[in-house]
Amino acid sequence: MKNQDLKQAFQLISKDFELEEKSFADYEDLLIKLTEVVRQLLNRDFEKLLQICYRIDLGEQELNRLLYKTDPESMAEEIAASLIKRQLKKVEIRKKYSP
Repeated sequence: MKNQDLKQAFQLISKDFELEEKSFADYEDLLIKLTEVVRQLLNRDFEKLLQICYRIDLGEQELNRLLYKTDPESMAEEIAASLIKRQLKKVEIRKKYSP
């Protein structure tokens, strides 16, 4: 995974989750930051989290798997990892098909 792709994915994620445009060290750093935000949304604003997941196009089957078949302790991290993966896929597709 290229660092440039990760930066572009972060930009997409930061818009949806209203994150500050701070830099991050690597994938793990981004995962830690996003996991905390997802954990807060799971506990305080579940509806907003669902709206973001659908807007990002995480996929209903993937979301259901994460919400209903994942250990509650690791749920926030699993969701965050899936969101990053989806945004990285979008970056890859845009690069492939943009002029």
